[in-house]
Amino acid sequence: MTTEDLAGVEDREPNGSGAESEVEVRVDRELCIGAGMCTLTAPEVFDQDDEDGLVQLLRTRLPRTDPDSEAAHDAAGLCPAEAISIG
Repeated sequence: MTTEDLAGVEDREPNGSGAESEVEVRVDRELCIGAGMCTLTAPEVFDQDDEDGLVQLLRTRLPRTDPDSEAAHDAAGLCPAEAISIG
């Protein structure tokens, strides 16, 4: 699985509570068909490459209580290629 992290930073809560309070977002660009549902559903987490139209991951870790985490879950469910996984 190919994971993109364009932000290049870990999104951690200030108290350093760690992985149990976060979800990890992964994308498989080889499965992506460029439908764009992810970018419409969670634009703070996903983008599309200007050249090939495939998904680009902007954030790999999200606090579980962050609205973007819920949006990322929704985007994973809407992805027709099942190229997004949340863990």
